[in-house]
Amino acid sequence: MRLSGKVAIVTGAASGFGEGIARKFAAEGAKVVVMDRDGANALRVAEELGKQGRALVGDVTLRAAFEEARALALEAFGGLHILVNNAGVGHVPTPLDQIDDATYDRIAETNMRSVYNSAQLVVPYFKSQKSGVVLNVASTGGVSPRPNLTWYNASKGWMISATKGMAVELAPFGIRVNAVNPVMGETALMSTFMGGDTPEIRARILSTIPLGRFSTPEDLGNAACFLCSDEASMITGVAMEIDGGRCL
Repeated sequence: MRLSGKVAIVTGAASGFGEGIARKFAAEGAKVVVMDRDGANALRVAEELGKQGRALVGDVTLRAAFEEARALALEAFGGLHILVNNAGVGHVPTPLDQIDDATYDRIAETNMRSVYNSAQLVVPYFKSQKSGVVLNVASTGGVSPRPNLTWYNASKGWMISATKGMAVELAPFGIRVNAVNPVMGETALMSTFMGGDTPEIRARILSTIPLGRFSTPEDLGNAACFLCSDEASMITGVAMEIDGGRCL
């Protein structure tokens, strides 16, 4: 029960890595605001967490969504200790000069502005209590980019840089900020990043991962739990690669 007594907001928690993080947090004793645009699946996950979960339909590109999330955490669970910025989008592999404006804007708003939005609403609360943990779900693409995913890679590189900047600035307030960099995983975004899902494409990508498998929601949940627990009280500003050796 490494997160006993903790309250967390997890964005994009209705599926994939976010769901894995929400489930692990609850298993370790935390209460979780399951925040996602997908209301039906957010409700499903929250109901499966029982008394430890509350669903919130929220769009991370809107600052008001984080105001609602903060209010729900305080009203339902009486506190707020952890923020996980997991919600993100990608794009089908496309040459960088052929991405349309709408796709670029969607990536920037979801992957970058969401972190900015959450900071405006949650960081002041963490400052007031002189403690808190922020975890940003970035990507190996922000460290070792794959071709034809340039603007997605750039958004995750931005997130890693933001993580380090936040960590330095917020440390005097007792707030820790870290990131995790998953390799491609068994989530709904997988076929998007691969540009299709065939045995040949999977084999080609797996050949670049030394441990020979894709990441899973459970992998991310385990890493997130550690980084957000008191066991990691001396760790801030890191971008931990959960990648089976892909970035080596």
